[in-house]
Amino acid sequence: MRTANYLAGVWQEQRKELHGVRNAYTGELIAEVPLADASAMEQAIAAAVKARGPLEALGAMERAARLERLAAAIDGRAEEFAQLIRREAGKPITYARTEVARAITTVRLAAAEARQLGDTEIDVDYDAGRGRKAWVRRVPVGVVAAITPFNFPLNLVLHKVAPALAMGCPVVLKPAPQTPLSALLLAELIDPLRFPVGSFSALLCNTSVAEQLVRDERVALLSFTGSDAVGWRLKEICGRKRVALELGGNAAVIVDEDTDLVSAATIIAQGAFAYAGQTCISTQRIYVVEPLFAAFSDALVQATSTIVSGDPARTAVHNGPLIDAHHCARIARWVEEAQQAGATVLCGGHVLDPLHNVYAPTLLTGTHAAMRVNADEAFGPVAVVEPARSFDEALQLVNASRYGLQAGLFSNNEQHIQRAFADLEVGGLIINGAPGLRVDGMPYGGVKHSGLGREGPRYAMEEMSERRVLLR
Repeated sequence: MRTANYLAGVWQEQRKELHGVRNAYTGELIAEVPLADASAMEQAIAAAVKARGPLEALGAMERAARLERLAAAIDGRAEEFAQLIRREAGKPITYARTEVARAITTVRLAAAEARQLGDTEIDVDYDAGRGRKAWVRRVPVGVVAAITPFNFPLNLVLHKVAPALAMGCPVVLKPAPQTPLSALLLAELIDPLRFPVGSFSALLCNTSVAEQLVRDERVALLSFTGSDAVGWRLKEICGRKRVALELGGNAAVIVDEDTDLVSAATIIAQGAFAYAGQTCISTQRIYVVEPLFAAFSDALVQATSTIVSGDPARTAVHNGPLIDAHHCARIARWVEEAQQAGATVLCGGHVLDPLHNVYAPTLLTGTHAAMRVNADEAFGPVAVVEPARSFDEALQLVNASRYGLQAGLFSNNEQHIQRAFADLEVGGLIINGAPGLRVDGMPYGGVKHSGLGREGPRYAMEEMSERRVLLR
């Protein structure tokens, strides 16, 4: 595959400053990718600006057709993508294959939404509009800056790129430094589709060059997925452009009284420890209505004991490596801090394989709100399980967080389900499932520190469009 930046239809082969991409499990060097400089970023932005008119003029149906060809091309190289994601992201191969399948769906959903673009007639036959008719047209907002994280190096890229191209917005992509290769392989498949020159660029770059993209006034929208600290800072420096931020959280789940405990424990353990907890909606906080706490804790420890850790190349593995040694050490430090402050380790609590950055699936109890394992986003294989004296208190505990991305509720009590839907301050509520369940077409995003705006192709395209009215 190409290991160069893709700039408006041209592969940039300059090798001034190289960035090494390593296998997240073995540490071996996979590839060296040149870092794009300020000049390359300027060229990409200028080309995207020039592409705006031609890409819109291409027409929604033609854009949809090309996206369908992209989906077919990804499908034709699905295993290659999955193995690449497994290597650079350390994602267990089963989950990597699922990511590729989801990415194909994401592209096809964007194509379907493009085919639905068209003028919508609205009723204005009243007051000053009496006797007139009006139509609303959605037009592309302009150039999109897309900045993506390491944990879904294909599907989260496509949750930005596919809606942008479907809507008619040129896009400049800055992939994560840990996992740029999936984005560059994607560029290989976009290139022969012959979108207007400048419609898509993918540039790996350092922070200062990425900020150049964020600050540029020619960019109409910033779409960022990553940490809340970085996301809110980028919002501060991006000027007047639109912003869509997906910033993660410390997802909570409630276990209510009328629940099958073994089934709930199995689902929650998978939701906490799949891919070493490195998703924005991994289960991190578990609140159990008090009469069930002892029995559920036992069931959860048992379910956690079945989680297989180790080499992500093995299909049985669910808990693979953390992305690097820094984050493995950070998780170990957070767990140790919690223990020193009075928390109890129910299982795990140690590094399983320091050579490969594998940390044991870990459950803590006796935590309090100020502990980092509770208050912050762990992004690792750690969850806390605590009793709640009542369902009301469980709702309060879920909301007692600066985050609000998704939550889960295990309950068959319809009144409790509706109360949770009304009261929980989150972007999505999953019933009888872990918070980590995401269907790619649904509106996805959070409130509070978890972000602004929504993803999912239809909803991303709404963020990427303006409404124009014709009154006659």
